[in-house]
Amino acid sequence: MKTINSMLLGLGAATAAVCAFPALALAQSTVAPSVYATGLQDPRGLRFDPSGDLYVAEAGTGGTHATTAAMCDQVPAPVGPYTGGLTGRISKVGQDHKVTTVAGGFPSTVDAMGDVIGVADVAFLDGRLYALVAGGGCSHGNPAHPSGIAVVNRATGQYTLIANIGAFLKSHPAKYENSDDFEPDGTLYSMMSRNGKLYTVEPNHGQVLQVGSGGDIKQIIDTSASQGHIVPTAITERDGNFFVGNLNLFPIDPNMSRILTISQAQDDDFNAPPGFQNDRSGFHVIDSKAGFTTVVAVTFGRDGLLYVLELSAAPGFPTPGAGKVVRVKHSGEIEDVVTGLAVPTGMTFGPDGALYISNLGAVPLGAAPVGSGQILRAEVAPGW
Repeated sequence: MKTINSMLLGLGAATAAVCAFPALALAQSTVAPSVYATGLQDPRGLRFDPSGDLYVAEAGTGGTHATTAAMCDQVPAPVGPYTGGLTGRISKVGQDHKVTTVAGGFPSTVDAMGDVIGVADVAFLDGRLYALVAGGGCSHGNPAHPSGIAVVNRATGQYTLIANIGAFLKSHPAKYENSDDFEPDGTLYSMMSRNGKLYTVEPNHGQVLQVGSGGDIKQIIDTSASQGHIVPTAITERDGNFFVGNLNLFPIDPNMSRILTISQAQDDDFNAPPGFQNDRSGFHVIDSKAGFTTVVAVTFGRDGLLYVLELSAAPGFPTPGAGKVVRVKHSGEIEDVVTGLAVPTGMTFGPDGALYISNLGAVPLGAAPVGSGQILRAEVAPGW
């Protein structure tokens, strides 16, 4: 079968078969989450600020503006063409659970199967809010609004794009790009901040990028060069190492997604065999752990364990109710933490130690009422 272009493609076909999006199922969960906030539109990445308020990236509803092949390279069918608009936004969930809009008017786009990409994640760096903008670019029907990273003024709701990652991807192509499954402007998904820099992973091209507060862009690693087209979606960091999870391709093959450990080689730590590049100043994949399915978020808990969010653990195409959170025990065993999730798309630990999850975050347009996205809260006991 053709490889998958959009990270979340296939959900439209799965829900079309039942003509309506099933209700949230919380049964059979190791930890039963509660609903923390509602009324969100395709919620994706989320982060707490120092005051305890939760900021949520929302992909939006796309739009109606289309471009043509005469204007720019288009996304191949059956995913393309996209139609764009400025319906992406960032919302704040206060400690009273009230949802308010912090900033709107971000580029958002919907593909031919109803799947939406827009604001994909949020992060804080030196007290400032940054947005990962995934729905921009000419191929997404938003030629005047590129994909990249924007700094957001929380007081006024205005934002400024500081890093045009769509243009960077065109001028710095990945080693191995899949022509059948290609996004000219990228499909940015996860972002984190560390040591004065922002880091993001681009799933379609397979690149991990570093962005400075001034907008300078640097490639950390091109995963396609060693891993092929695995659709990396999630990133976190610990002790100078990056941990990157991948969605993999559809139809879903359970337990075949991985967590890559990416480290910067020093001196003789990385001895490349003949015919392989030995860039001692660069980052390299030093470990790969399988046993995961459709990874969309990774983070470390207070217990020091790695937590992994899976969009859908069932074979075939994404199945509402088959999403879950798992964690890697000290023994290396992977255990379920929260199950029964409906296409979850992001997670973070809160200042209270609870786990917060974006649920109903990848619902194709028309499959559920607008604003059906949720944030769930789960009190997770420490693992071992």
